[in-house]
Amino acid sequence: MFLIVSRNFPPELGGMQNLMWGLSKELAKNFMIKVFADYHDDHKKFDEQASFSIERVAGIKLLRKYRKAQLINEFIKDNKVQGIIADHWKSLELLKTNKKKYCLIHSKEINHLKGSDQNKRLISVLNTTEKVIANSEFTKNLAITNGVNKSKIIVINPGIDPVEKLDLKLLDKVESLLKIKTPRLITVSRFEKRKNHEKIIMALRNLKQLYPDIVYICIGYGDEEKNIKKLVEELNLEKQVMFFRDISTNLKNALVAKSNIFVMPSIMYQQSVEGFGIAYIEAAQYGVPSLGGKDGGAADAIKHNQTGLICDGNSLDDIYSSINSMLINKKYIEYGKNAKDYAIKFLWSNIIEEYKKVLIN
Repeated sequence: MFLIVSRNFPPELGGMQNLMWGLSKELAKNFMIKVFADYHDDHKKFDEQASFSIERVAGIKLLRKYRKAQLINEFIKDNKVQGIIADHWKSLELLKTNKKKYCLIHSKEINHLKGSDQNKRLISVLNTTEKVIANSEFTKNLAITNGVNKSKIIVINPGIDPVEKLDLKLLDKVESLLKIKTPRLITVSRFEKRKNHEKIIMALRNLKQLYPDIVYICIGYGDEEKNIKKLVEELNLEKQVMFFRDISTNLKNALVAKSNIFVMPSIMYQQSVEGFGIAYIEAAQYGVPSLGGKDGGAADAIKHNQTGLICDGNSLDDIYSSINSMLINKKYIEYGKNAKDYAIKFLWSNIIEEYKKVLIN
């Protein structure tokens, strides 16, 4: 039996939540699995669909981690546990066991100043694990720079489920909604500084001179939403930018499938950085290439000049010229075909084999 200890788990929404759900679901096809996850108001209906046991831990955040650790420590005493897989180093910090421990790392949660208290704590935890599983080469190198033992770290990219066939009526609805708007750029992400919506919109102001019918579709919500919408107004781009939030997964996927380029040239903002970028792969499944930023792990998800482009997200000129180069002669069509083939590598059925090699070793 393997235990999965997660601070991020559905029905809460998010990339990390999807990763831990996908990993748990796939591992359960090969091993007995039990998940210890944080309480969520709507968890009961969700948990019923799982093919494995999920134990929810409630309480205020500060006390919850102690209660969860206590429950896990007691469970290990009474059960045959082969190993523990955690989504965060803090999920392992209070566990008192000599069972093999595996910790996933993603980037910003380990991006603390070397020598700081947080840095010392994470090194203390990660260097006593069996393996540290980084989501990209970037995250691996960041961990090594911050003091994690290089020999402990391996890279396993996040997995994705195969896409479901899109409803033709919904696709027609999206096409009708977008009408003559072309070319079509899209971003699916939270509105936050590191996602770099601001510079995409600034580049759009110049791109519309070359492509009068261009449209930029923004799907998401977040702290920067008001600022981004204000910028759109200031640049008089209301006709070029469409905002969507709280939409169904099917509608989101249809909007992605009907777009030409997925744009998310992420940057490092304070301690926050894109460790991988599963959204690039999700777009690739629909034959949509991506523009990613050089800061972070996008290079693991985008093959430069093959499935999209990597640019300097801090440079407005580079973002503009990169988008334009993909639009000239519809280069995005070739990139999109390559991206769709490349996405197969990231299917959970393939990624889980990498985890099995680590866990069975």
